[in-house]
Amino acid sequence: MSPATHGSCLCGAVHYRVTGPLRPVIACHCSQCRRATGNYMAATAAMRDDLKIEGGENLGWFASSCTARRGFCRICGSNLFWEGKDLPYVSITAGSLDSPTGLTLARHIFVADKGDYYEIADGVGQSQAFEDYDPTPPGPTPPEK
Repeated sequence: MSPATHGSCLCGAVHYRVTGPLRPVIACHCSQCRRATGNYMAATAAMRDDLKIEGGENLGWFASSCTARRGFCRICGSNLFWEGKDLPYVSITAGSLDSPTGLTLARHIFVADKGDYYEIADGVGQSQAFEDYDPTPPGPTPPEK
């Protein structure tokens, strides 16, 4: 079994624990993510059943579209989660994870919508929208024999 990964908002009112594997980080450059974060969104993801939230009374949700919502701390405003309708996983902002994460940046998505004030020059793969990338986290880690 994978060791648990922990994270929280800036003020600590919302804590979470992920008991399953995390997806590598993707950087989303869509206009909604840029407006929600002030730049692009860097996020990993976990299967819903693997995410345990403490301080849920301090977690607010904003319906950012008809197909997704964003979770944030009601106290400090930290952007924590993105949840797509009918998807089996929840995206988790990479910056809210406790270090070390062991994660790497795997993809830039929606680069056709990126801000005009920066260039993407890190050599990581890019998708104009969301093509050629499966955002689903890996399945459960098989038990050791």
